[in-house]
Amino acid sequence: MARRIFILALIGLLTALPRAEAQTQQKGEAQAPPPPRVQDVAAPYDANLQRLSEILGALHYLRDICGFNEGQKWRNQMQALVDAEAPAGERRVRMVASFNRGYRVFQQSYRTCTPAAEVVIGRYLDEGSKIVREVTARYAN
Repeated sequence: MARRIFILALIGLLTALPRAEAQTQQKGEAQAPPPPRVQDVAAPYDANLQRLSEILGALHYLRDICGFNEGQKWRNQMQALVDAEAPAGERRVRMVASFNRGYRVFQQSYRTCTPAAEVVIGRYLDEGSKIVREVTARYAN
């Protein structure tokens, strides 16, 4: 059941990555989610999930400073991914840390939107979509 939810969440992320929806919620980084529901067993796609988490954190920061007015969209996508995967212990900690690292790296480098930030956004949208497609194709069964 958890794998099916994970796959649906990844597909949802794939369709959500290139789309811009207006939301008006408060800024912020991902907080530690509620207690874990499953064992802390490493999945073969954990490295992909960590990279995707980092990309979501970067997009959460960069798209905001570039005026996309999406509010908490990318943080919510991250929360949906964590909820769908339901990682425990260290897996959860690594996913949240990756999101926060992606956010902070660009927060330290960019105060306003620049052409370079817009290039990064495009590349991260492409990379995130690619990760979602690859993980879904390889682990969907």
